[in-house]
Amino acid sequence: MKQKLIELIDSYKSDFYGISEYIFQNPELGDQEYKSSAKLMEYLKSHGFNIEENIVGRPTAFKAEFDSGKPGAVVAYLCEYDALPEIGHGCGHNMIGTMSMAAGIMLSKVVNETGGKVIVLGTPAEETNGAKVPMAEQGIFDGIDAAMMVHPSGLSYKSGNSLAMDAIQFEYHGKTSHAAASPEKGINALDAVLMLFNGINAMRQQVRQDVRMHGIIKDGGVAANVIPDYACAQFYFRAKDREYLNEIVERVKNIAKGAESMTGAKLEISNYELSYDDMITNQQLSEAFTKNMELAGAEDVQPASKNLGSLDMGNVSHVVPAIHPYIGLGKADLIGHTRELADLTVSEQGRKALIQGTTALALTGYDLLSDDSLLKEVKEEFNNSVHA
Repeated sequence: MKQKLIELIDSYKSDFYGISEYIFQNPELGDQEYKSSAKLMEYLKSHGFNIEENIVGRPTAFKAEFDSGKPGAVVAYLCEYDALPEIGHGCGHNMIGTMSMAAGIMLSKVVNETGGKVIVLGTPAEETNGAKVPMAEQGIFDGIDAAMMVHPSGLSYKSGNSLAMDAIQFEYHGKTSHAAASPEKGINALDAVLMLFNGINAMRQQVRQDVRMHGIIKDGGVAANVIPDYACAQFYFRAKDREYLNEIVERVKNIAKGAESMTGAKLEISNYELSYDDMITNQQLSEAFTKNMELAGAEDVQPASKNLGSLDMGNVSHVVPAIHPYIGLGKADLIGHTRELADLTVSEQGRKALIQGTTALALTGYDLLSDDSLLKEVKEEFNNSVHA
């Protein structure tokens, strides 16, 4: 059956190339991916999938389902398709969306024999305000046995970890005054932001090495001779696990309150983007995928890399067994979020990786549908590692 899937994928590869290149040529920012999501849904519908649009209140999110009507595993593939400002698909989401869509369609061609169900989820805005977060919170993954996606990179890597992340905004409200003539009558909001930065910088020595804290002053005043009555800072805070990140954020909030007390500027704290949880790779599922990636022709699959970024796939991994491996584009020194990576996705090497990633996803889905012992092991590991 696996050989049948490999041959089937090969027969459709020109369609998959075309869809990836269409999304590449029509880059759209998060929650604005109307052309990209429509293209994916159109092709899924043409292969018999039932589509539910606008899920979790996101206009470009969707759920596509192919049900065999027979008992069996439920396998989900996750599509991303948002682009980066100016750079376009420098994170390769044109490939990600196409590979997940293609794997779902290919698996649907055999699900009537194995039983079970195939689901393809369109998950917008991974770069900014990832839709996987509300999907995980609102029960979209209820009843799903495993969730998968594969990301392009310089080399192929096993699924690994990612950092939990909070995006927090600190706004201070003071009082304007003439900075030279009447400084005593003002309350300097910018001073509060500067104290916040100094406090966070002083804190850096007393945190674990996996913690990342980086921010900007988004608004710091309008003129040098006017005491700013408003200032705003935005930060990303990251750590290896959610529990420790919550501790870090609480300490930072106390620093922010200290700056409020010292300056008299009133503080408002808010999250300006959704929070991402750390990625918990299901090792049983990862090993099955790695074997299939090698079967698909990927060479020199590397151990999981130390990922210091953050993914909304992390939130998914807390509610269902999940993996987020990487498929290589054949360039070890390739840097993400660059035009070079974007261009490689539609190169000959990109096309090769597209088919390898699609094949590995489809074959791993077939393993889950056809091997009850693997499915049991995947679920047991999830229950022990996440729900322990």
